[in-house]
Amino acid sequence: MDDNNKTSFVNRDDPIPTVILNSPSPRPQTPTPSGSHKRAESHDFYNSDTETPSRGSGIRGRFSAFKEKARLQDHLVEKLLAQVVPLDDANIPNDDPLPGRTAKPNFTLPTMSNNFRRFNARIGVVFVFQARVLRLLAWRHPTHTLSFLAVYTFVCLDPSLIPLLPLVVLLVSVLVPSFVARHPAADFSPTNEEMIAYSAHGPPIAPAVTVKPVKELSRDFFHNMRDLQNCMEDFSQMHDAIVRLVVPRTNFSNEAQSSAIFVALFAACLFMSIAANIMPWRLIFLVAGWALTCVGHPVVQRQLETAHKKHMQPQEEKAMTWVEKWVETDVILDSAPETREVEIFELQRLSGAGEWEPWLFSSSPYDPLSPARIAGERPVGTRFFEDVQPPQGWEWSEKKWALDLWSREWVEERIITGVEIETEGERWVYDIYDEQAEKIGVIDGSTLNNKSKGTEAAAKRPKPSWEEGEDGDGRRGEWRRRRWVRFVKRKFISRDAVP
Repeated sequence: MDDNNKTSFVNRDDPIPTVILNSPSPRPQTPTPSGSHKRAESHDFYNSDTETPSRGSGIRGRFSAFKEKARLQDHLVEKLLAQVVPLDDANIPNDDPLPGRTAKPNFTLPTMSNNFRRFNARIGVVFVFQARVLRLLAWRHPTHTLSFLAVYTFVCLDPSLIPLLPLVVLLVSVLVPSFVARHPAADFSPTNEEMIAYSAHGPPIAPAVTVKPVKELSRDFFHNMRDLQNCMEDFSQMHDAIVRLVVPRTNFSNEAQSSAIFVALFAACLFMSIAANIMPWRLIFLVAGWALTCVGHPVVQRQLETAHKKHMQPQEEKAMTWVEKWVETDVILDSAPETREVEIFELQRLSGAGEWEPWLFSSSPYDPLSPARIAGERPVGTRFFEDVQPPQGWEWSEKKWALDLWSREWVEERIITGVEIETEGERWVYDIYDEQAEKIGVIDGSTLNNKSKGTEAAAKRPKPSWEEGEDGDGRRGEWRRRRWVRFVKRKFISRDAVP
């Protein structure tokens, strides 16, 4: 690479497969693990990003080469994104902006292509950090790992040092290396008898360190693309592994097993709410950190694998068998579906000939003092029994409706007044005949009042009374109703029916 990229964040030294774009004659390559020939060939190719094709020298040739390079990389990234996101029939709505924030641009392939190139050119610092953490936990340099454990021990023993950590990291990892870069040590030869000690005196003699994104279509750019690809695969595998391990045990597909886990977690919550303030958390975190770090040592890993195969694996099978038996025998579930009682009111109206004619089935009894009755609104419902449907998410658990023989109870529960109750026979609940309502007038051949007249009639209506059977002159009010009941049960909802 050229000197301008020396300060870029790169973190991989192993070669990657060479990618040749718009080459007139592709060079045949033989796969070699880490051969010098392939490394040199890749180096030559990636260094060629600063060179231009044979277009002639001068500013015009360089400008044409720059345009060709930009067009090439745009075409490459857009082709990659087009394979991932088919936008032929896609309809992506704009999101509503949050209060105080501007609206974000909608998805477009050129914007996505540009943002991906800029993101990939700057993501190298994340992979640097990831690689260093993996090397630290894998004991590649034991002195580094032991130093980390020493710092971790101090923090566990004295948690008040936690706010000090970011300050020390900024001081040691950023400021000190930046100062040393501007004031480098003097060169010396190992053959000299006298070594020149480092001195920070004097003016800066080297340029300051800057962080630059890697050049597009350079070697480091493709390194970042490779690592980003592998990170996406690692995340997908980890996500799928967690889903396979956790979801079947917690989504109540096996209700006995999920119920046992719920009971165990509930017991753990009770225990932690009582014992959390007396547990030695410093010692727990200290031992856990040392144990997890020591597990990453290659020697410890080999020993753990051997012990797991010989001793732990047979015991795991016995433990799982015991847990399954305990779940089957001790976790008892009520498999009967939940049932509820629903009601419907059969309304009948007194015709001009003195006959009761069926009107409709309504969810409201349409009593004299109901809001709909006072407002002069007609009752709402269905004309036939067969059209009455169960509530959403429920189904009938009985074949037929049953007449409620306890008419006084549901009247008293709703505090309905102005009616008389039939305690025998068909259990009708009649409106009490009101002479003043008869004088209000007829609208469209009926005695239903409009809003103003209905309100006036309710105000002039005498105080309601409780009566059973027939009144003195045998006259009834305009409406009568009776209650029908039926049981429903929860309906099984298949996975496909869930939105």
